[in-house]
Amino acid sequence: MIDQPLPIEFYKQPTQDLARALLGCLLVKESAEGTASGYIVETEAYMGAEDRAAHSFGNRRTKRTEIMFSAAGHVYTFMMHTHTFVNVVSGPLNTPEAILIRAIEPLNGLDLIAARRGTNKKPVEWTNGPGKLTEALGITKDDYGRLFTESPLYIAPGYQPEKILSGPRVGIDNTGEARFYPWRYWIADNPYVSATRK
Repeated sequence: MIDQPLPIEFYKQPTQDLARALLGCLLVKESAEGTASGYIVETEAYMGAEDRAAHSFGNRRTKRTEIMFSAAGHVYTFMMHTHTFVNVVSGPLNTPEAILIRAIEPLNGLDLIAARRGTNKKPVEWTNGPGKLTEALGITKDDYGRLFTESPLYIAPGYQPEKILSGPRVGIDNTGEARFYPWRYWIADNPYVSATRK
């Protein structure tokens, strides 16, 4: 591993705290093609059984959500249309909470990221959305269920953001009052925060 993964203890903090603590951390994916990484600049917290926007609302337990019931620090990937989204499982065992990584600021493997995302795109468009960043880093459904502490996909120390903002989550309009909860967090003034979401 090029960078040192954060220890499993890092993931054992409360979900809302972890969603903020992840900002500025380095998301890394190693593959046969090479290593690509970027600083996490936007996250969304999903609070499990009581959160109508969470896949695990009502303790819904399916083949897809099963990993959410595992201990904090596991990788939860799911498909949205043709895109893969990546989440950090964040609750204690059998408390199905998770944090969606919405955007990153590219750091390493820029040529690889450009090739995956298309060299005709502006760099700021490479990773400013949850489906974009997984394509850029080569994160797939095969990463599902792994631990961030011992897999080719991991999170390493980064930097401490100067200012973190919060607001409603995105794309959950049919979830009642849950759509208004200010559980999306992002680094203020970072250009890689998902488009129109700043």
